[in-house]
Amino acid sequence: MGQDLIEPTEHGLYCAAGDFYIDPWRPVERAVVTHAHADHARPGSHRYYAAPSSIPLLKKRLGADTRIEPLHWQHRYRFGDCEVSLHPAGHILGSAQVRVGDGHRVWVASGDFKRGDDPSCEPFEVVPCDTFISEATFALPAYRWPAPGDTAQAIHDWWQTNAAEGRASVLFTYALGKAQRILAALRWLTPDTVYLHGAAVPLTRIYRQAGIAMAPTAPVSERDSSDGFAGELVIAPPSAHGSQWMRRFRRPSTAFASGWMRIRGNRRRRGFDRGFVLSDHADWPDLLRTFAETGAQRILTTHGRADELVAYLREQGYRASPLATAYSETGEAD
Repeated sequence: MGQDLIEPTEHGLYCAAGDFYIDPWRPVERAVVTHAHADHARPGSHRYYAAPSSIPLLKKRLGADTRIEPLHWQHRYRFGDCEVSLHPAGHILGSAQVRVGDGHRVWVASGDFKRGDDPSCEPFEVVPCDTFISEATFALPAYRWPAPGDTAQAIHDWWQTNAAEGRASVLFTYALGKAQRILAALRWLTPDTVYLHGAAVPLTRIYRQAGIAMAPTAPVSERDSSDGFAGELVIAPPSAHGSQWMRRFRRPSTAFASGWMRIRGNRRRRGFDRGFVLSDHADWPDLLRTFAETGAQRILTTHGRADELVAYLREQGYRASPLATAYSETGEAD
């Protein structure tokens, strides 16, 4: 009872009572993986466990021969002296919170999570617990997201304005999760085809195979570019911005869809014409709402604005402290 149920080690977050790791950053024997973004799903472990809808994405990232066993939503599995279950995190398709209980206490490792509407993945589930391990990517009061539907409409309006001027619209966003979320929202606004950078094509195919309804898409590489994609919407990863790949587009208007666009000046510094506020992480109000709804009295924070969040939570009476991890500060989907 004295030892923490989950502790940081040189290999990752470790549960000694169950002898497994959560999102390890070095190879281990048994890894429970919250989702398929590269900073949480790393290669080399002997055996992986994940939600069923995450497995095709993980195999795409880690290799088709990777040994991954499904842990079905809400079902409790015995790992050593613990019961382990997965619950939707609402971050991307198949993203999971890991609930760990030893009969005396319950811990939840949330991975990355969000609470906003998203038809492209399973919605977040509140899991009562004693200790909640939370991301802190956007853990400042300035980060408050607009309604996702409003952002989708703004993206569509921007596209149509550019089309009327004979310009291509190139929207930069992350290839796994954010691209498919935008496509799922645009489905309700247009029957037109959206063109995809090659990095997003196989991932979007996996989402379709999982039954996620999205706007029609086609690879950029399969379209005649002689007209410079005039009037078309193209979705590409941020790495394509400023690359030779952009030369095929006629007078492109560029935009970035990200939570970082909430702060004035980020769009200008990154060199985009427009910025759309859309994040796959919880904003400040949803972080605080989640802590209250879980009933947790102890909050451990990872990456992002951990120190600021910890200070605030301590003022509110929580037992809060940062938890050292090797996850990137912003993750792959922001």
